[in-house]
Amino acid sequence: MSESMAQSFMPAAVLDWLDEILKERISPHLVLSRGPGGTHLILSLPNSPVDIRIASDFGSFSHDGSDLPCGRWDAMSEGWRSAIGQPLPAPGQVRGYGPLIERIPTGYVIHYDLLGMCFWMLSRREELGRTDLDSHGRFPSTASHAHRHDYLQRPVVDEWLYVLRQVAQRTWPNLPLASPRFSIRVSHDVDWPSRYGFGSVRQMLRLAAADGLKRHDARALRAPLIWQRSRRQLHPADPFNTFDWLMTLSEQHELTSAFYFICGRTDPARDAWYEPEDAAIRDLMRRIHQRGHEIGLHASYDTYRQPSVLAQEARRLRQICAEENIRQPQWGGRMHYLRWEMPTTLYGWERAGMDYDNSLTYADAAGFRCGTCFSYQAFDARQNQRLRLRIQPLIAMEKSVIGPAYQNLAAGESARAVFTQLKDACQAVGGCFTLLWHNSELDDTGRRTLYAALLGSSAQPRSLGGVPLTAR
Repeated sequence: MSESMAQSFMPAAVLDWLDEILKERISPHLVLSRGPGGTHLILSLPNSPVDIRIASDFGSFSHDGSDLPCGRWDAMSEGWRSAIGQPLPAPGQVRGYGPLIERIPTGYVIHYDLLGMCFWMLSRREELGRTDLDSHGRFPSTASHAHRHDYLQRPVVDEWLYVLRQVAQRTWPNLPLASPRFSIRVSHDVDWPSRYGFGSVRQMLRLAAADGLKRHDARALRAPLIWQRSRRQLHPADPFNTFDWLMTLSEQHELTSAFYFICGRTDPARDAWYEPEDAAIRDLMRRIHQRGHEIGLHASYDTYRQPSVLAQEARRLRQICAEENIRQPQWGGRMHYLRWEMPTTLYGWERAGMDYDNSLTYADAAGFRCGTCFSYQAFDARQNQRLRLRIQPLIAMEKSVIGPAYQNLAAGESARAVFTQLKDACQAVGGCFTLLWHNSELDDTGRRTLYAALLGSSAQPRSLGGVPLTAR
């Protein structure tokens, strides 16, 4: 077999991983296997004479995709439903003649490597070995295939699986299917639990002077008192002490807020001023837990390339929680500054024994970095192996949309439209709209109004870490 032919065959580990994803997303009864000659993958039902054959050219998706084309396919023109109501983005080669989904005597043939695309998007194969990074070492949205071909705001993986689900329904009308249900998940990185507490006297006075003189914030006059009392408990007048407000709002919408705490200082200039052992932080953790919300890890700035250090920080958090009698069914968190290196950062969370990570969105643009709003099992595309860790993609960080460093839309109608478009896309495919809003980014009425509006009416996620959906 030539090297080019070998590269076109999907490795067994990738096939097994995709098989599990299809069992979660479509039906646990289906089996994915490699077809004769390796040109197709076969989705079958045991003891059924019909199947679904899906074109497969793994070699097209075995690199960073810098020269990967991207077509569009109008599902509705062929009698299939589109979740978003628009033609589907199709990274890779798309057949340009005849129907893309063809009925044959033994079932259906799909003339597009949609599972190769799913592998490429979910594994973030595109990001391996990239050097076109931003000043924080992050792969930016502007370097992505999704940005270049204008589908970053589309859950492309979910949209194609939505179509595959329809094909499965027509192939096996009595097949029990997974029943996805739209949900909202909110989380809050605790970078600054207090505006004035935890730093030095000089730092506190500098912040108070800036707030009083530039922002004309009368609360700055209370900065010395807030600083003094924050050693024991967060002061009610602290501008960044929005924790009770966040929890109350989540409870009103039957949501669980997740609060991620920094437990290390790998970059003193960028990591937190507080220590997780501080009395005020312990008190905050106890209150969060008592109200039924979640505590997690916000891994410090430089841990994205240091798995062992990330694991140390996770142990530190768990030790503090054990001392406070805080027990949770699952543990997860997010990287500080959304720093990420594939696959190195995966192994940090894996070594830490964490259940899920909720980091994967772009800092410079909200959207579907992984092409999905469903959780899934992590995969190392370099070594072709599955991990225990689950990825719960992050869809939007507030700073990406309203922050001056990125889209700079402030908290008006333009920002609301961006968030709403993403939320509606998640709802269309029955996924999870995951939103990061820092506790320190709610110190004016406009931002609180926007955040509250985004929660709307929603259902409680089935699990903090996104346990696989069950079949009906």
